Amino acid sequence: MIDHVSVAVRDLERAAAFYEAALAPLGYRRLETRPATVAFGKQYSEFWINARPLMAAVAPDSGCHVALRARSTQAVDAFHAAALAAGGACDGAPALRAHFGEGYYAAFIRDPDGNRIEAVTFVTGAPA
Repeated sequence: MIDHVSVAVRDLERAAAFYEAALAPLGYRRLETRPATVAFGKQYSEFWINARPLMAAVAPDSGCHVALRARSTQAVDAFHAAALAAGGACDGAPALRAHFGEGYYAAFIRDPDGNRIEAVTFVTGAPA
């Protein structure tokens, strides 16, 4: 089981504001703030952003990908909308994705640094 994940960002404050908005629909909130890192979670710091100000933007095909479980399709939709409103880019609108498995409902965004973040839930009784 994975305990936590972290992604690199160039501008910690900009990224923290982005993730506060984008992760709120999934029940995440800012739990810790340190000089070069910010942590988000529901009750425990699960998702960290780490300042790497000299890094180049993550290449769109870099494979940097984090998937976070959502409680419902509405939460996936809200995550996607909040991420776009906060400056993220769409990398896959909310939809059923039968090619990933039965009932797999997800949305994908790119954060301002190019990291690919997914929100996913599973819909029972969804068409295959």
